[in-house]
Amino acid sequence: MSKSDEIDDSTAPLIEHLAELRTRLIHSVLAFIVGMVICFTVATPVFNFLTAPLCDVLAESGQDCALIFISPQEGFFVAIKISFLGGFILAFPFIGFQMWRFVAPGLYKSEKGAFLPFLVASPFMFLLGASFAFYVVTPLAYDFFLGFQQFGSGGEAVSSEEVNQGLSVVFQGSAQEYLNLTIKFIVAFGLCFQLPVLLTLMGKAGLVSAEGLGSVRKYAVVAILVLAALVTPPDVITQIILFVVVYGLYEISIFLVRRVEAKREAKLRAEGYYDDDEEMEAHPDDPVAADAEDGKGT
Repeated sequence: MSKSDEIDDSTAPLIEHLAELRTRLIHSVLAFIVGMVICFTVATPVFNFLTAPLCDVLAESGQDCALIFISPQEGFFVAIKISFLGGFILAFPFIGFQMWRFVAPGLYKSEKGAFLPFLVASPFMFLLGASFAFYVVTPLAYDFFLGFQQFGSGGEAVSSEEVNQGLSVVFQGSAQEYLNLTIKFIVAFGLCFQLPVLLTLMGKAGLVSAEGLGSVRKYAVVAILVLAALVTPPDVITQIILFVVVYGLYEISIFLVRRVEAKREAKLRAEGYYDDDEEMEAHPDDPVAADAEDGKGT
């Protein structure tokens, strides 16, 4: 066999993988486009649903729930943004399935069993975070923002029909600005809820450990505070909620990684690959390891 034939044989699998990747990407893009078209046809009901937190806050102060377009094309761009977000959510199960079909042939049976649960948990955790943002965080944020309105000379919260004297500063929001802020809440919390999935998967791959995550806890607190300041509007309530939630997810991640490590250790012990002597040398101050060694000596 000539050298050129060897090169051709080595490049053939790569070309086949690239061709399959192209096919998977094309199918994913088509699914995304179909999801966009579906969401575009129902963009108005979806937008009305997304305005529920704002309307509830306005109703408490006796105001009408009304948003405005400040430019002729704003309504179209609102529908496009809803289509993008909704299309991705609708198409994500199919996109995830295409990802799985692409990587599954290169995985061992044990690796498939480890990876598949995370592929299922990821969209579930995103929807959980998005729901938490929409039903809990968003109403609190808008209640805080709209608390700076001024009604009448005394500043009392009354309906617009009763305002007949003094300066009145009321909310007349842009539909696009409201949608941008609401989507920002939903996406930010949806991504933050991926933290346990990501860290547990990294722990299963051996990239992080529970001990390592615990040792950098103080740095994680600072990073979460910075994250809360960047992805949320400048109000203290929302930032505190995001910090508490993400830090709680971080602690849950440490617990899940510790469970993964315990299962891995139990499997290695059962297969005879785990050495207690090496473990005691690695952790000489660990009383559990010392007790185990004493018991073995007696």
